[in-house]
Amino acid sequence: MFLGTHTPRLDQKGRLFLPAKYRDELSGGVVITKGQERCLYVFPVKEFVRLTDSLARAPVTDRAVRDYGRILFAGASDQNCDAQGRVTVPAPLRAYAGLTRDCAVIGANTRLEIWEARAWSEYEAEREREFADLSEEVLPGVL
Repeated sequence: MFLGTHTPRLDQKGRLFLPAKYRDELSGGVVITKGQERCLYVFPVKEFVRLTDSLARAPVTDRAVRDYGRILFAGASDQNCDAQGRVTVPAPLRAYAGLTRDCAVIGANTRLEIWEARAWSEYEAEREREFADLSEEVLPGVL
């Protein structure tokens, strides 16, 4: 499970330090791909395989499944962390998420997300108000 917010910076070569506490879990490699709200999703390889298997079982006749899979897989890049714990974020993915220097890496349960720092700050501020004001269950019977 990935938790917390971290604020690394991209270096000149498009590399980013992933949180040290997750390096063992990510040592088998990661898949970085486009996420919703113009962030990037970072999946451990095993989790990406699980997601891939789920999409493979979805009906190919469903246009939303086809569309989602195309964007998810076409933008995906498999990467390994270097000896210092950095991962290279390919230029097309950096452009998609608007990443230049300051980033936010957030834990999102089964994945990490990489955000442009200001975009994350704005998103978080808006959603925290909504979160605080929730009056209905988000997951019926759970929350």
